[in-house]
Amino acid sequence: QLQLVESGGGLVQPGGSLRLSCTASGFSLNDRAVGWFRQAPEKEREAVYCISKGRLYSNYARSVKGRFTISRDDAKNTVYLQMNDLKPEDTAVYYCAADWDQYAHDCTMETDSGRYIYWGQGTQVTVSS
Repeated sequence: QLQLVESGGGLVQPGGSLRLSCTASGFSLNDRAVGWFRQAPEKEREAVYCISKGRLYSNYARSVKGRFTISRDDAKNTVYLQMNDLKPEDTAVYYCAADWDQYAHDCTMETDSGRYIYWGQGTQVTVSS
């Protein structure tokens, strides 16, 4: 069974940190781009960060510049999203997604690109005092 599972969400105060994990089972993330997305209540899903296979390329949303970083551990078949200096506006359900195209050398921040076909169930991040 092909599956992506996110973990690491929770409740954190403004200025705090969380590290989200995205682990695949049934297939390898190592040869695919992976993206992190989020969706707040009554808002559209938006891309947060993405990373290509081999870590050759990454991209991020302007709103997370200098606060979030993405990394991948191929040995653990896992991609991480380190989130620092969290703000209330970061509150959302965070999803990871994997690219179908194993030959792509980049990653896309477009939520409707059609490239991300494997999605996790999401993990809630709430930033509140």
